[in-house]
Amino acid sequence: MTEAAQESNAVDALSEHTSGEVRTPDTTGYDEERTGFQRLAAHRPAVIAGVTTEQDVRDAVRFASAGGSRVAVQNTGHGLSTPMEGGVLISTHRMAGVRVKPRERTAWVEAGATWRQVIAEAAPHGLAPLSGSLPGLGAVSYVLGGGVGLLARRYGFAADHVRRVDLVTADGRLHRVTADGDADLFWALRGGGGNFGVVTGVEIELVPVASLYGGGLYFDVEQLPEVLEEWRRWTLGVPEEMTSAVSMLPFPAGPAVPEELRGRHVAQLQVCYSGPEQEGRQLVEPLRALTPCLRDTVRELPYSDSGAVFEEPDQPHAYRSRNLLLPDLDPRALATLPRQAGPSAPAMCVVGSRHLGGALSRPPQVASAVGRREAAYSLGVLSPVQPGEESAVDAVHRDALAPFTGIGCSLNFSFGPLDAERVRSAFDPADYRRLTELKALHDPRMLFRCNHAIPPNGV
Repeated sequence: MTEAAQESNAVDALSEHTSGEVRTPDTTGYDEERTGFQRLAAHRPAVIAGVTTEQDVRDAVRFASAGGSRVAVQNTGHGLSTPMEGGVLISTHRMAGVRVKPRERTAWVEAGATWRQVIAEAAPHGLAPLSGSLPGLGAVSYVLGGGVGLLARRYGFAADHVRRVDLVTADGRLHRVTADGDADLFWALRGGGGNFGVVTGVEIELVPVASLYGGGLYFDVEQLPEVLEEWRRWTLGVPEEMTSAVSMLPFPAGPAVPEELRGRHVAQLQVCYSGPEQEGRQLVEPLRALTPCLRDTVRELPYSDSGAVFEEPDQPHAYRSRNLLLPDLDPRALATLPRQAGPSAPAMCVVGSRHLGGALSRPPQVASAVGRREAAYSLGVLSPVQPGEESAVDAVHRDALAPFTGIGCSLNFSFGPLDAERVRSAFDPADYRRLTELKALHDPRMLFRCNHAIPPNGV
């Protein structure tokens, strides 16, 4: 029997044992299934397993392991880092169940669910997840990477509010991972990303937040060049209930753009206050006093409308980014950004900085692998990019961030491949060593490496 015939028989065997879709490059729907939100690159697997149950995941992992194939996992595909050629792609978007227990203030979230689904299920009970700025993002991958969301300074990382993780490891076994059941693996999964297996679901804590005071204040950077510095100063005195960020980008002049923003280099100050509306108004007043303000969308919002705070595009596109975690924001370095990453830059740049600290800086009740908690701010540069432009865009990003002294990077905000040193920089040194030891224990052959990969100890 030829090698091709053997592979075909193996795929047929997988199809017989799984309740989900199994696709190969010559079947209908292959391209749609392998293409995620990130359109710069896509996986080109030999087999796609469109799983619907835990057993499907176990069968797909065993199939890959038996054939010596790599495994990639994709739901929304926002953070695609390392496109896979060949191997098995496990597509989890069909596993999208969410079950809320309002008395316990918890939610069970399956691997393919988005934050939008979790928010919708929690909202009728006056509860909210520690979700991010874009509701369409996959919830599980966000949590595994740490999770800095709209309520981050008040409640901390989303990973610190996980109670249980169901995980299929490289041997095809299903583990119910908790702090009591497997403390080491529970520690590693929360912050270590998808390096230890395929997560089929997580139990997360919900918080009693039904509404927030939030939105955006928009300013023309040319008219108000000190706007970034004004935001930085303002963050030094706000309480932990206030989480905020700033995005700076050039808007095109086309009719699809709101008239007041057309053709301008805009700084969008994004604020989210999880307290009484009147207190929020008072806290935001110093920012509202900056003039001229092009647009003001800050208001009382039900948490179900929390995506309006950042107003991020929810359409798939091609992009790359680079980011730093910072102990502070140097005003002199900050002043270079409008020139280095503004309209005159060689590539269109979206600059984003988030105010960290507060609960993010404190150790959780149950330790996790989330690193660099001492960071006070994150800073990133993102650009739309077409194939062949990656190197030029990466150079623009490096130049824009060069004036800043970072203490590492955030894996969740890294859109594109990272070298080993950059991945290592996301963790405290002792934690990274521990992660490599656990990788050697649970995935010594690196079945799962199509991500921001952590190698087994000794590799």
